[in-house]
Formats: sequence, structure tokens, C-alpha cells
Amino acid sequence: MISSKYWLYKGLAVAVLASACIAQNAQPAQKDSKSAKNMAALKAEPLVSTTDTKTGAADLTAKRELFSEYRIGEQDVLTITVWREPELSGSVMVRPDGMITLPLLNDVHAAGLTPDELKSALMDKLGPFVNSPQVTVAVREINSRKVFIIGQVGHEGSYRINSTTTVLQIIAEAGGLRDFANRKGIYVLRTINGSQQRLSFNYDKVIRGKDSKDNILLRPGDTIVIP
Repeated sequence: MISSKYWLYKGLAVAVLASACIAQNAQPAQKDSKSAKNMAALKAEPLVSTTDTKTGAADLTAKRELFSEYRIGEQDVLTITVWREPELSGSVMVRPDGMITLPLLNDVHAAGLTPDELKSALMDKLGPFVNSPQVTVAVREINSRKVFIIGQVGHEGSYRINSTTTVLQIIAEAGGLRDFANRKGIYVLRTINGSQQRLSFNYDKVIRGKDSKDNILLRPGDTIVIP
């Protein structure tokens, strides 16, 4: 005859086994619940952070402002498009006299104007020939924003600049100073209202970072002289 202790031990073993099965079956459900919460959190997060969005918008605004203030110069290449008038559209280069030549209009002054100002001028001039002309002016190539560097530098010549180019950057682009260059006697020749000015530049002082204002911001037509 089987004793009562046998049945007691057997009952405990069955209970333990049943508890283990229940716990094991419950784990996947718990994991599935966590996975669902994680997926929901990912969907709730923005693909682009607020900071990045603001920065991108600020950069785009700055570029638009820079373009709107840009002044067309000699040798710049412009693309002029007149809506529904392909024979009046095309690319033109600004001549040394500041003029461009267009069909029907012949010579039109462009140098010194912003793209928007030239656009308005062309719309006015095309009025007698085209009904409600719609004109777009785009700067295809910027060739007028140049400075010149001569003297004791690696490579003399002309260099293109943007609105933030400094003397130190152009010297670096030109290959740096030569061994016998007068590092404290560098100067920039600039013409303002028909009068030539001389702006001093101390190379040693600028590279030590003592005063950022000494690093002259260049303008188109400047000549950097390295004695």
C-alpha cells in the first residue's frame, strides 16, 4: 500500500511544476507589452529634433537674406527666364561696362543691382512688348567677387571671396607668407568713393588672436600687399 507521505510529496511536485509553467507562459506576454510600449514611444518621437529644425530654418533664412543683398558685378553670369517667352530667356554675362544684352531690350544696366532690382527693371522694360511679363533672375556664376594678393606670398594672383572672407584666410589660400615677408607691414589697398585707402594688417598679432577686429574683412576689388 502506498503511504500518505507519497501522495503528499507528489502533490507538492505537481504544484511546483504548474507554477513554473504559468510563470514561463507569462514572460512572453510581459515582453510583448514592453515591445508595444517601446514602439509607441518611437512613434511619438519627432524624426527631427526641435533644435535641428530651428537651426536649419535659421540657416535658410540667412542664405535668403545674403542672396537678396547680393550685388551683381562684372563677369557674373545670370540666367534670365521670362515665363512663356523662351526666345527672351537665356544666360548672359555682365560686361565690363556693367551692361547685359537681351532680345528686344538690347543693353540693360545690371552691375550694382540686386537680382530683385534687376527683375523689376526687366519687367518694366518688357511691359510694352509682353503682356504682364513674369521674370526670374538667377545668379548662375559669381565671378565678380575677387581680391588680389601680391608680394612675398606663396602664389600671387586673384582669389574669389564670399561675404566673410578675411585677409588671413586669403593668405592661407595663397600658400602662406614667404620666409622674408614683412609680417607686420602687410596692408590692404581699398578704393572707397574714388579714393584709395591703405589698411594695415599685422600678421603676428592676428594669428595670436589678440584682437579679431585686426583681421580685415575683405571686399571685392581689394589688393593685399605683402612687402
